[in-house]
Amino acid sequence: MGKISDALERHRKEREIKTETFFPDRQTEPPVMESVFHVHKDIINQNNYDPKLVVLTAPESFEAENFKLLRAQIMFAKDRKRPRTILITSAAPGDGKTFIAANLAVSIASGIDEHVLLVDCDLRRSNLHAMFGLSRSKGLHEYLIGKKKLPELLIKTKINKLSLLTAGYPPYNPSELLASGAMKAFLEEIRDRYDDRIIVLDTAPSQVLAEANILSNFVDGIVFVIRSGKTPRAMIRKAIDGLGKEKILGIVFNGDSRERKTYGKYYGNYYK
Repeated sequence: MGKISDALERHRKEREIKTETFFPDRQTEPPVMESVFHVHKDIINQNNYDPKLVVLTAPESFEAENFKLLRAQIMFAKDRKRPRTILITSAAPGDGKTFIAANLAVSIASGIDEHVLLVDCDLRRSNLHAMFGLSRSKGLHEYLIGKKKLPELLIKTKINKLSLLTAGYPPYNPSELLASGAMKAFLEEIRDRYDDRIIVLDTAPSQVLAEANILSNFVDGIVFVIRSGKTPRAMIRKAIDGLGKEKILGIVFNGDSRERKTYGKYYGNYYK
């Protein structure tokens, strides 16, 4: 019986979930936001990443390499300051903004110095949680209405230096919540506390809903996603004008197979 008891005790300890610290102990005084965040149990054991999370599921693929290039273009541009808050949006649904946001966040977190907080700001049709193999849970919505504190909601993923804040359950007033003082204060707090924190926001399509245009006022830069061969040019122009051209860090053409046909064989031969 003693051996069985010892084995059960070891098993119990192995299943214990330790809290994670999103902000390192670099401050001398306690931060305004609590520094120890609870970890959701389902993130600990999950490996059900969506295959579209190519930076993880196919790290040596042509697509994953493109995200490394996108990371470099954003983080090491010579003509502007490095953005701390990056908004990912598109003109219309189905352009692949969540695909770009999730993979870009993982790619940035894979760097040497940067820590990333990925936030699902698409409060109506959230999908980031599914990309990481999670079920819907409380998140940004519950924080903005004061129902939950941030430490209870942030998820420390199994990906080193990447934390996730899901959208939470759909509210009846998403535009008002994202335009609130609570949202502005949230972004300012997590952006300004440490200089190695990058915040990536996945937002609703800008030409269908108002949320992206609201959040564009609070961020340092915008990555605009276009579905190759699908998004009308007039809609793209209108969307960029509404967001503000000066905020656009770049445009990502999603689903364009021509570049892969051109460079794919060289990429494959190089890695062989």
